[in-house]
Amino acid sequence: MNGESAASQAPADQGKTASNRAESIAGFLPRTGNGPLSGQLVVDFSRVLAGPYSTMMLADLGATVIKVEGPSGDDTRHWAPPVRDDDATYYLSINRNKYDIVLDFSDADDLAVAQKLAARADIIVENFKPGGLKKFGLDYDSVSETNAEVIYASVTGFGAHNALPGYDLLVQAMSGFMSVTGDPDGSPFRAGVAIFDVITGLHTTIGIMAAIQHKNLTGEGQLVQTNLMSSAMSGLANQSGAYAAAGVTPTRMGNAHPSLYPYQPMATKDGELIVAAANDGQFAKLATALGRPDLAEDERFAKAKTRNANRDQLEPELLEALQAHTAQKWFEKLTAVGLPCAPINSIAQGVERAKDLGLEPIVDTGGGERVIPTIRNPITLSKSEVSYDLAPPELGADSDRVRAWLDSL
Repeated sequence: MNGESAASQAPADQGKTASNRAESIAGFLPRTGNGPLSGQLVVDFSRVLAGPYSTMMLADLGATVIKVEGPSGDDTRHWAPPVRDDDATYYLSINRNKYDIVLDFSDADDLAVAQKLAARADIIVENFKPGGLKKFGLDYDSVSETNAEVIYASVTGFGAHNALPGYDLLVQAMSGFMSVTGDPDGSPFRAGVAIFDVITGLHTTIGIMAAIQHKNLTGEGQLVQTNLMSSAMSGLANQSGAYAAAGVTPTRMGNAHPSLYPYQPMATKDGELIVAAANDGQFAKLATALGRPDLAEDERFAKAKTRNANRDQLEPELLEALQAHTAQKWFEKLTAVGLPCAPINSIAQGVERAKDLGLEPIVDTGGGERVIPTIRNPITLSKSEVSYDLAPPELGADSDRVRAWLDSL
């Protein structure tokens, strides 16, 4: 059979098998909604943040995700405070829309269940140490021998051949991120969230979606590999790009921007306001709104390049003008003329502001006796819905149902 015939034949056979499996799963592990990944079975061997964040994205889009945990549970179940009742909010934040089974891989019967799940999965996500699943027959090479169409996503800290522990804080330090975060004369700072875990989770989801499309076209599964360090290199964007393209090593600038000015918090009569002028037109508008149109006519400040070079001369002029009003008043005045600016909010204020903007940031997830407020998935699809039907599961909540489904096959 030639390659073209094989490619055209495989998706049809695969689709029939997938449809039968989807019907079987739905009888035991139902999902609501019409998400684009409905019918896809995801077996989640991942823990902590990057992997679970990715599988939550897949689950929100309709996939049936079975979260596999050891007897003590995902580490984030114990990362508290804060808590909601007895649940760590860290765990609740990244594990909605999943079913849960407890399996001890050191137990032969439990390991057999894990291997059965892997053999029937459309997608597997794992973030064990490199090679950590091989001894259990759950690595890609082993699984793909019996499940050739599987999409197997492996998330590591520093690549498949590096056994360094993959913690986000280590990557923030090693990637150079912390060297550009903090005051110029102060200590390096980490971000207030595990930013590269989240970015890696998103990159993993993108890789899985690309692999799904490849499978739709060819019938072939494949190995998807991501790691925190590579995601950090990519996520550093213009900062790492400055070194790659020009040999420039960026340094800490506090809240200032290396290429734009003003683009930072600035003091007003009663507090700070983010003021942003991302182009010359915006700066001219800002100068007029501040009552200093002459600043935009000054050859030192009229163009972005010279404005950056002369920011030390420009800043006192801007700060003096900003003393005329409070941060809130300037926010109202600048927003009214279409200039980008923002107050510096707490998380609570940020969520409330999102509510005011009609973004409905908090959504109740689950039903019955277990309903958990979580942050809304940021994706809106016009033809299919994001689902919020399953609250983050309690440890082993669905062990019996998952086993019953496997026994029914």
